[in-house]
Amino acid sequence: MAKENGMIDPFESSQVRSDVISYGVSSYGYDMRVSDEYKIFTNINSTVIDPKKFQDSNFVEFKGPSVVIPPNSFALARSVEYFRIPRKVLAVCLGKSTYARCGIICNVTPFEPEWEGNVTIEISNTTPLPARIYSNEGICQVLFYESDEDCAVSYKDKKGKYQGQTGITLPRL
Repeated sequence: MAKENGMIDPFESSQVRSDVISYGVSSYGYDMRVSDEYKIFTNINSTVIDPKKFQDSNFVEFKGPSVVIPPNSFALARSVEYFRIPRKVLAVCLGKSTYARCGIICNVTPFEPEWEGNVTIEISNTTPLPARIYSNEGICQVLFYESDEDCAVSYKDKKGKYQGQTGITLPRL
């Protein structure tokens, strides 16, 4: 379904596993990759995180082959893949077990019908130690649920505020 409908670009038709955290087609989903661009949370300004008045100065930008997330902190990143979700499909994204076993939790909201864009990923380091994340390798598994009928109102119909995002997208009202 993904290949025929152009749902994922670039699309890896098999699971890549050699010396990397796996990515590509999995048994019932797709393991997406994290890009090499990150926004790492910093408390340097001692501000309050407020989704209605979010300040980009709460983050330090970083680009590289891997990133280290400080203890008990988080970073935002984006997927390598650009997703186009059909009107009959809902996707849910879960963190990969390799990272989960290291105390790394990934949070991504559902991909609604007719949403498209690069996925903004929150990567939380729940441990008291620094944690390394590897760019261009698997970070989350996307599971796709297809309905037998179109949804009544899609994300595109609602003119969703995150439609077509291409970078790491911060909270919007």
